[in-house]
Amino acid sequence: MRYYIIAGEASGDLHASNLMKHLKQKDADAVFRCWGGDLMQQQGGDIVKHFRDLAFMGFAEVITNLQTILKNIEFCKKDILKYKPDVLILVDYPGFNLRIANFAKINGFKVFYYISPQIWAWKESRVHQIKRSVDAMFTILPFEENFYKKYNYPVFFVGHPLLDAIANRKEKLSLSDFCKKHQLPEKPIIALLPGSRKQEIKKMLPVMLETSKNYPEYQFIVAGAPSISLDFYKEILNGKQIPIIYGATYDLLEQSNAALVTSGTATLETALFNIPEVVCYTGGTISYYIARALIKVKYISLVNLIMDKELVKELIQHDFNVTTLNKELNKLLNDKIYRENMLQGFKELKTKLGGEGASQRAAEKMYELLKS
Repeated sequence: MRYYIIAGEASGDLHASNLMKHLKQKDADAVFRCWGGDLMQQQGGDIVKHFRDLAFMGFAEVITNLQTILKNIEFCKKDILKYKPDVLILVDYPGFNLRIANFAKINGFKVFYYISPQIWAWKESRVHQIKRSVDAMFTILPFEENFYKKYNYPVFFVGHPLLDAIANRKEKLSLSDFCKKHQLPEKPIIALLPGSRKQEIKKMLPVMLETSKNYPEYQFIVAGAPSISLDFYKEILNGKQIPIIYGATYDLLEQSNAALVTSGTATLETALFNIPEVVCYTGGTISYYIARALIKVKYISLVNLIMDKELVKELIQHDFNVTTLNKELNKLLNDKIYRENMLQGFKELKTKLGGEGASQRAAEKMYELLKS
């Protein structure tokens, strides 16, 4: 069958690539045309647009780049009509993908959505558009099934694919081997995950770097985002001798004593590696106040949303500064009870996420629906 898959971010590239791997196991004749990244390309996807050219963050940034976004949407519509896929599989990335879902359905294409848009957080009214445009929704968070049930829209909860991504990794490195591989001193590590987009890295990383001065016994290491150049990071570092490591975020997390993490999928990844963390977020002033007025959930991190309590500390907007970040990092490193409670919560989190096999379950169900 011919699959057209759209993933607009690094996390979508990861999860779509694992889905593709299992679709190929079910469908020996699978052919993929994709909007995504290197991981999807490694699974045989013909990449139409790379996600590095698609990521725009916040309301103000989207408005600034609106012309580019609209051009991409029109190009995508024409490309789908030309390719004539058996199914369109949309992976998260709702601002773009929901528009394409509506177009595809009107033009008679079957539409699957893998990783539900977070409409339970804001724009809940989008559920009606999803019911009209999406033939099957595959959710990855345990509370989403009940959310959609309120609207009489059955969905398939397949579990969270991050558990697969972590389970499928190669053998864990020792701290000594990790440091040798990346030419680092063998000393305790604090991981810095400042995000995957330029706009957020510019805001998050300087505060994280300033905090590092208070912990000379640790080495702070930045997890480089694949779509961001080394020169961009070096400009922010401004001469500071902080290592930047690409393509080894999971290795880095495994070796870390704690992590400072920008809100997003990385907060969940960090928890699944059992690394105590502080969740950080600050955005443009206009974007922040619009979001605060619209968003309905109590927390911004997936960890806290799934657990329905503040398991990890969230420092948002004005609360995100060197003083507060230093205070919270100090607790992670030196308050044994606080640290142990967080680690115990991470065990409960894994249980709630449904166990390994999400990508395989999603692929099998998709293929079953397509064949029937």
